[in-house]
Amino acid sequence: MTTKKILMLLGDYVEDYEVMVPFQALQMVGHTVHAVCPDKKAGEKVRTAVHDFEGDQTYSEKPGHNFTLNASFAEVKAENYDALVIPGGRAPEYIRLNRMVLEITRHFAQANKPIAAICHGLQLLAAADVLQGKNCTAYPACSTEVWRAGGTYVDVPANEVVIDGNLVTAPAWPAHPRWLAEFLKILGTRIEHLEMAAV
Repeated sequence: MTTKKILMLLGDYVEDYEVMVPFQALQMVGHTVHAVCPDKKAGEKVRTAVHDFEGDQTYSEKPGHNFTLNASFAEVKAENYDALVIPGGRAPEYIRLNRMVLEITRHFAQANKPIAAICHGLQLLAAADVLQGKNCTAYPACSTEVWRAGGTYVDVPANEVVIDGNLVTAPAWPAHPRWLAEFLKILGTRIEHLEMAAV
């Protein structure tokens, strides 16, 4: 398998599962993942939030873990990365105000590199103006931003994904199994099934 170098764009109150699960799973299969946050360095932390679906009109929010960044935002050169991951939560809402975040995001879209975005991560893609003509999904409350950015919002169940070329999107963390599997396909990652010995 060819190891890919993947960038994750984070901020405080990123959704806990949406950063933890892909960060660990992508490394598990052999890829290098650099998690960065504007104005923060490797070794510093971002706070996370757990968004849950408990029958209310919108998700509930609870404190998550502190997540340790493993790369420094100021040192990021987008051309050195093969793919981009944008988790959801509240982070995309404000990191999209950072000019460098938008430039980095545009690089991946314009170079047709694989991009995986989930939940509110589509807010960043919309702000970077890279959704024109793209089919995608997101947390339903972000659908208006997708439409206004020229994308086509596809309403799918929370555990499903939408794939359009290099772009893999999902509404929320229940889609992790499919979202990550489809992203790995676009990355060209081949996983051999292992026979587990009985203990």
